[in-house]
Amino acid sequence: MVMLGLHLTVSDMNGTDLWAAVAGGGSVTMRATECGFGILILFTLLIIGKTEIYIVTVEGEPVISYKGGVAGFDATAVESDEKLDVTSEVVTSYSRHLEKKHDMLLAMLFDLGTYKKLYSYRHLINGFAVHISPEQADILRRAPGVRSVERDWKVRRLTTHTPQFLGLPTGVWPTGGGFDRAGEDIVIGLVDSGIYPHHPSFATHNTEPYGPVPKYRGKCEVDPDTKRDFCNGKIIGAQHFAEAAIAAGAFNPAIDFASPCDGDGHGSHTAAIAAGNNGIPVRMHGFEFGKASGMAPRARIAVYKALYRLFGGFVADVVAAIEQAVHDGVDILNLSVGPNSPPATTKTTFLNPFDATLLSAVKAGVFVAQAAGNGGPFPKTLLSYSPWIVSVAAAVDDRRYKNHLTLGNGKILPGIGLSRDQVFYTP
Repeated sequence: MVMLGLHLTVSDMNGTDLWAAVAGGGSVTMRATECGFGILILFTLLIIGKTEIYIVTVEGEPVISYKGGVAGFDATAVESDEKLDVTSEVVTSYSRHLEKKHDMLLAMLFDLGTYKKLYSYRHLINGFAVHISPEQADILRRAPGVRSVERDWKVRRLTTHTPQFLGLPTGVWPTGGGFDRAGEDIVIGLVDSGIYPHHPSFATHNTEPYGPVPKYRGKCEVDPDTKRDFCNGKIIGAQHFAEAAIAAGAFNPAIDFASPCDGDGHGSHTAAIAAGNNGIPVRMHGFEFGKASGMAPRARIAVYKALYRLFGGFVADVVAAIEQAVHDGVDILNLSVGPNSPPATTKTTFLNPFDATLLSAVKAGVFVAQAAGNGGPFPKTLLSYSPWIVSVAAAVDDRRYKNHLTLGNGKILPGIGLSRDQVFYTP
């Protein structure tokens, strides 16, 4: 049970004055003509209900698409072939303005202590994630300037011979100087379950030294146990996002790791596929499975952990991770993540905060690739809906281990084996 105090009175005040009064900590007033909303917030309400996480979008353009019009703030929008300079005073000033507006809206509606803002989204969408009750969410939906209020939803986590199968050794790689140059100076941001930095796919001791990447502005978190960061030149950024998971009571730091450390291997797997070192031997239970390589083995890796071992993740954390990745200056976003199930058929699939964030990432000049899902080949199993990104799915492969069984009478039965003990790919 949460007590929610709303402290507004009715008088003659315009919308700008309303915001100013809240910002100044004064008594907030409204015109009588706004009684439709004013009556709603005149009284102290008793809010009964379970608190949940909501993603709220509000009026006003985010940094990526703001073309001016707000007094005192110059335009921040960029053309499709330009990169957003998040370090400029124009961008930082407008970004702070948006976050202040988010805080003002919440302070106007709710007493301190009755809500918890988890994130402010400013660069790709204009909104925030907040932990409130369903009744408070209804109040937000009716508030002036609020575009949408959606309850947060869960997402889930959606190979060695692949380069040869795709024709990379004789196709794309030679055009870029060979496998030892493929992906040079490209930063791939991976929103996933983290990374295990000590895997040979991410090592730097057997590769040509990496130079600096001036355009990347991300940071490397320090492992709370080892007191070491996760970066080594190949991995140049590592952060984790769990505010929504913590607020929902799903996060267990003993299992999920409150760091970019990979809790289940999924993130390390996808990172190695995208940008793992070339020629890494793959051995399991005494069997040789060839030499692995990422598709762009010289690319840098920036890790944005928002998925966890036991429960997957929450969209509020994933959107925050994507915002940070674009802010940091990644060139490519790799998303092996999607909703637990398709939305209802009556609801538009891509007009939601997650897919709107992806649209803005594309506007910012970032190439976005998202896994199509783990389902199929049955109908309605696609879990990547954005028409403005690349949805990637497996259609066919040539991974067949042909073998045979010789019977006692000498008859040979051809078939498919479960494994093989020969190296089948060397670049």
